[in-house]
Amino acid sequence: MEPELWITALFNRALAAPANAFLDAVRYNHDAAHPWADWFICEVLVVLFLVILFSFLRTRLSVDKPGKLQHVFEIFHEFVHASAKEMVEDGASKYVPLFGTIFLFIFCMNALGLVPGFVAPTMYANVPLGMALSIFLFYNAAGIKANGFGYIKQFLGPVWWLVILILPIELISHAARPLSLTLRLFANMFAGEQVTTAFIGLTKVVVPVVFIGLHAFACILQAYIFMMLAMVYVGGAVSHEH
Repeated sequence: MEPELWITALFNRALAAPANAFLDAVRYNHDAAHPWADWFICEVLVVLFLVILFSFLRTRLSVDKPGKLQHVFEIFHEFVHASAKEMVEDGASKYVPLFGTIFLFIFCMNALGLVPGFVAPTMYANVPLGMALSIFLFYNAAGIKANGFGYIKQFLGPVWWLVILILPIELISHAARPLSLTLRLFANMFAGEQVTTAFIGLTKVVVPVVFIGLHAFACILQAYIFMMLAMVYVGGAVSHEH
């Protein structure tokens, strides 16, 4: 068993009882002495950070004198909105909060691994899997809401006599999407974390800085890719076939 993070150890000492009670209630097999996991604690920290950040930003929003932080998020909003309009033809604006949240949440989880004493939750497979399944359920629900039962036609192909060929292909393609999203994010973040840690152990200054910079770039890139794929999936689901 790998040594747990300092903050996880604090939770396991102070709040083991409620965690054990919950895990026992859902009949999840766990270590009663260490019910809190590193990935969960770090994920909760990211959520709290984002809640505090936007609570702080909301109290300082101004039309006449916008601050630097407001400018940054306005630029970010415009970027996400422009990207969404390219990928989602029908009602892109209403999906912008979702896409922006996906990017910020994944980026912050990725970047947390660069902070000494913490880990990136996305280097644990269950976190990317949870994100991927959420996107899978959302875009299918959005497709049904936008097209009704006509959404099923997207799985059947352009002509009826191709249904027997197109339907299995479409079902396999859609079923593979959560796996693809999960493996892409998990594998890149896990590999980046391992490479950076290895070189930090071998050298002390110059080389680690290079790999830390590459890992930081990967944090942004993987969050962007996940967001863009979510846009593609939602855009395909809500489009109206003519």
